[in-house]
Amino acid sequence: MTPSGRPGVPGVGLIYLASDDLMQADDATLAAALIAEDLRAPRAAWARFAPMVHRMLKRAFGEPHDIDDMVQDVFLCLFRKLPGLRDPGALKAFVVAITVKTIQYEIRRRRMRARFGSVRTSDAEGESAAEDRSTEQPDPAARQALRRFYLVLDRLNARDRTAFVLRFFEGMELTEVANALDISLSTTKRLLDKVGKRVTLLVEREPGLSAYLSRGAEGLGPGGSLAEARRR
Repeated sequence: MTPSGRPGVPGVGLIYLASDDLMQADDATLAAALIAEDLRAPRAAWARFAPMVHRMLKRAFGEPHDIDDMVQDVFLCLFRKLPGLRDPGALKAFVVAITVKTIQYEIRRRRMRARFGSVRTSDAEGESAAEDRSTEQPDPAARQALRRFYLVLDRLNARDRTAFVLRFFEGMELTEVANALDISLSTTKRLLDKVGKRVTLLVEREPGLSAYLSRGAEGLGPGGSLAEARRR
């Protein structure tokens, strides 16, 4: 049995079943159960965090054809590294941090593949089809804007892109972004200011995209038109 029975949760070949008490337990209790190798715990962790991980990856990349593989990579890394978690109550933040590292690794991997021309035709076609599915917005302008905006994000390095996604697509607080990137709050503020200015400049060079963003009162902000379209 897989944990894919819940709507909206991607499937994976885990075989564990979780009792209701562990499903309802707080993060510290769940972390302790995972560390103790309670056979119910992986299923409970999947049910609790897989939707968040899937959403973060989708917002970072559109919805690549290998998104389920990346979700599984996050959880394999979580189970492997969990004994090193100092604060069991920080389990969610730990999952977010692992997801962020997975995003950054994938961004770097894609840039290297693109640089050396190692993307197979089938892979490119699969990613293109996935992007089309991820941008199926009822508003054609939103669909086009998202496609163009991901091309803008492709021009950012791994840390800049991740910071932008966490702040403006995920709507994280500055302290949450800082913790996820493992940098200071002051560095986070400077980074987001720099990235925000660069993205704004790149967007201004795209008339159609710039016009779409101007519809939202906050533009590129967490409540802006593009971020709202990305959350649909």
